[in-house]
Amino acid sequence: MTNPSTPSAPAPSAAVLVTGGNRGIGLAIARAFADAGDDVVITHRSGEPPEGLRGVRCDVTDSASVDAAFTEAEQILGRPVEVLVANAGITKDTLLMRMTDEEFDAVLDTNLTGAFRCARRASKGMIRARAGRIILISSVVGLYGSPGQTNYAASKAALVGLARSITRELGGRGITANVVAPGFIETEMTEQLPQDRRTAYLAGIPSGRFARPEEVAGVVRFLAGPDAGYISGAVIPVDGGLGMGH
Repeated sequence: MTNPSTPSAPAPSAAVLVTGGNRGIGLAIARAFADAGDDVVITHRSGEPPEGLRGVRCDVTDSASVDAAFTEAEQILGRPVEVLVANAGITKDTLLMRMTDEEFDAVLDTNLTGAFRCARRASKGMIRARAGRIILISSVVGLYGSPGQTNYAASKAALVGLARSITRELGGRGITANVVAPGFIETEMTEQLPQDRRTAYLAGIPSGRFARPEEVAGVVRFLAGPDAGYISGAVIPVDGGLGMGH
């Protein structure tokens, strides 16, 4: 018999919710789960979900919207969410002296408080099931720092404290909470960088290249799988050595 305090893996076909899963890293994560045979729903703020994926509208800055999105997702999945990937995020970059209160608050409300709202809602079903995986998508910037991104870095760094507090609070209920911290990823945004800036960024990455979104998705899937049942409160960088774990 399984020890009730041992974090157990979700069912072979897990019920997965990926916030902000309509583009970039979130889309790669959602497709990786779907390709592996999991039941996946993404959240998106506007438009339609990407082809082949099911989606629900959600504004993570609004608790009522989060609750409604989870309720709709659970109806689509036919069961509570077993794996939450809190990926939704925004940036409003500018130098510290020019950053307004509104620009700081907006980024924290989406990136940090939005993740909290989703984790809080997901925990209800996970506590009842005595199993669940919460994976928060941070950034190397949250550990390494970056000029012009005090709001973004603060929001992403705080996810570490959130995951570790969830681990201490809910670890005995079979729930794990971990953080994935990507570095520079090959997305539409990085493709549009001027060549001199790309060269400068690449010079600081020991691996000498940007990551593919699928490489981040692979780490997320590992944390949701059976081999990661004893990993919780961890921060896993996917940055080619840029931050050296810091």
